[in-house]
Amino acid sequence: MASETIVAKPVGRSSHNRRRVIGIQIVLQVLLSVVLIGCVSSQRIPYRAEDAGTAEINGFHQIRTNLDTQSDTLAEPPPRKSSSLKTEMNYLVISGGGSGGAFSAGVLKAWSKTGRRPQFDIVSGVSTGALIAPYAFLGSSYDDVLVDLYTSGVAKDLVDAKWLPSGLLGTSLLKQQPLRRLIETHITGDFLKAVAAEHRKGRRLLVLTSNLDSQRAVVWDMGAIADSGEPNSLRLFQDVLIASASIPGVYPAVLIKAHSGKRTFEEMHSDGGSGSQILTVPESLMTSAKLAKARPGIRLNMYVLVNNALMPEFSTVTNSTLSVMARAYAIQIKSQTRSALLASYMYAQRTGIRFHVASIDRQLSYSVLDPFNTEYMRAVFNIGYSEMIAGTLWKDKPVFSPAD
Repeated sequence: MASETIVAKPVGRSSHNRRRVIGIQIVLQVLLSVVLIGCVSSQRIPYRAEDAGTAEINGFHQIRTNLDTQSDTLAEPPPRKSSSLKTEMNYLVISGGGSGGAFSAGVLKAWSKTGRRPQFDIVSGVSTGALIAPYAFLGSSYDDVLVDLYTSGVAKDLVDAKWLPSGLLGTSLLKQQPLRRLIETHITGDFLKAVAAEHRKGRRLLVLTSNLDSQRAVVWDMGAIADSGEPNSLRLFQDVLIASASIPGVYPAVLIKAHSGKRTFEEMHSDGGSGSQILTVPESLMTSAKLAKARPGIRLNMYVLVNNALMPEFSTVTNSTLSVMARAYAIQIKSQTRSALLASYMYAQRTGIRFHVASIDRQLSYSVLDPFNTEYMRAVFNIGYSEMIAGTLWKDKPVFSPAD
């Protein structure tokens, strides 16, 4: 394998004990939260469903839409300058998957090394994919940043457990500050200007969040936010990324100020993966008799990176509250991802889109008590990297069976 292969380092006893303490805290918090849920809540400005239906973000216009809206905007290739002679357009879709995002980091790094990585016309990201998407959108020069974020061990700092009772009676089990600090360090004003420049060329960067109030998945046009010229555009850009990557209950939801008419309120946004693990085309088009039409002479390639395993992964489950909950949640995510992939694949078949999908195709040891384990992330990175280099990564349809 090439020199970029990441070698996992042994984990010391002190690190193991620290994870065990954090794990015990999380178990206790989950159990007691079930008992005390609803006893403590933060006050919010009340608003109505009618307000939510017409809500806009202060100072911004046409920067988002609901995934279930009757619109074919997402399915159409973005406009390009008339001088462009391009005959192919490329859409990169990056799924959720937590620390499994290291898989996409490995794929992108290796793809650049092959010299065949295209400039993506559209990039979408959900949850951990939302954190990767802006770097993938800006190109290969940001590969090393992704490698560092997903393999150096810095992700361990995201697990900053609160001590009881503050974590139990607060807004989440873990603090938001480490995640916000990480994003604010890397997503700067200069980064925003780079995204805006690509948006003006006709390229599109899309991120999915879940509006917890309205129970709707929201698609954000991140390039439009970056190119808005609004003084708080950087903060909104960061907030959307944080919201999309915030697992409900584990990390706090993000409050985003909005207005409807003269009413001002705050929407509550959280993990985009609650709405869908991948963002391809609007739900209304999946079953519509009307097919979105690509521009004459242009073929659309859709590349879907799934930061998770799609095949069954056997493990003898401990009969405990946390283990059963975690296992059931993993099954739910896997099932949700499969369904979304099948719907996207069938849509691609109907419309002539060339469909490509890649996922983690082997079982690796993983513990919910150590969600950002460096060894695991390096192993997943190596799978994506080595399979891309070997030319065995992409499948032309979803595959749900174990690798041979």
